[in-house]
Amino acid sequence: MKQRRHSSTRGFAQASGLLQSRIRTASEARGFAVTRLLTHWAEIVGEDTARIAQPVKVGYGRDGLGATLTLLTTGAQAPMLSMQAEAIRERVNACYGYRAISKVRITQTAPTGFAEGQAAFAPAPKPAPAQPDPQVRAQAAKTAEGVGDTELRLALEALAANVLSKRRN
Repeated sequence: MKQRRHSSTRGFAQASGLLQSRIRTASEARGFAVTRLLTHWAEIVGEDTARIAQPVKVGYGRDGLGATLTLLTTGAQAPMLSMQAEAIRERVNACYGYRAISKVRITQTAPTGFAEGQAAFAPAPKPAPAQPDPQVRAQAAKTAEGVGDTELRLALEALAANVLSKRRN
């Protein structure tokens, strides 16, 4: 009689669970004890600041009291970022839950150049698409009114509104 082999993986595993230890190791090598600082940077410092700067390293002094957060930015944005350094420090400390960061250091680089010094900043968010005027929406609803399925009717109304608004332009 054959014995059945039991799987040690219990089926599929989440990718986050598989990569969590590797991400933690990589971030701790750069001094980031809290990976949330890297993964939720835009939420911590705000969208405007996250677009022009990204955290690179957290360095700890010899005494172990107060760390230095190093931010990477382009040369043109550095003066603006240095004026916000105190607010950034307070927000990052709020993320840590205590006064972990005592100083913010700003490192400048060109937007293109050496592979190690390149800064990959997020582009500005795209504006929301303009809504068609009420006449076009009414005509689109009239076009799709005979369809019984609600989801299909809404999709056809959106398609008709796009087509009709393109014709007017």
